[in-house]
Amino acid sequence: MKVLVAGATGKTGLRLVKELKARGHDPIALVRDSSDTSALPEDVELRHGDLADLHYTVCNSCDAVIFAAGSGNSTGPEMTDKIDRDGAQRLTDLAVQSQVSRFVMLSTVGADNPDVDHKLAHYLQAKHDADEHLKASGLAYAIVRPVALTEEDGDRDIKLGDDVDVEAKAARGDVAFVLANALEDSGWTGKALLMQSA
Repeated sequence: MKVLVAGATGKTGLRLVKELKARGHDPIALVRDSSDTSALPEDVELRHGDLADLHYTVCNSCDAVIFAAGSGNSTGPEMTDKIDRDGAQRLTDLAVQSQVSRFVMLSTVGADNPDVDHKLAHYLQAKHDADEHLKASGLAYAIVRPVALTEEDGDRDIKLGDDVDVEAKAARGDVAFVLANALEDSGWTGKALLMQSA
């Protein structure tokens, strides 16, 4: 599949691009003009675009989209809304317009029912809104909600769904692996599942 990856130069996105290539897919990295693309595989196609201002053709010729982007820990509420909520929603709408067959969303634990008293309440609400927009889009979707992320590659010993300990950790390498699985496995369709590294 030709897969547009939003967040392709991020810590999880880089792993995801390599995972997709290893599985024989054709990842297309959605990158800003200012993005450092040096860590991406040399033969990966780059498609320039900013999640805060996406061009309507960004999903053209793509079979699937994976949203693995994030505004980051150091940005304020305005950028969280622009990227994690509005950017994800706009990309969802453009995927619908381009008749993309599948959309996989990297979400987070707590996005299903945001806690207004949580220290990340604004972020959780933004992710919730993005997830709900995707669910209502009519696209075949899958939503992956990892617990707290670590920089490790992980060993692919993974728990999903109700077995997940929300206080556990999720290695970014394992997250990339699960995102690729959610792309390929029709059993993920229409599901939003928690995940952790076991």
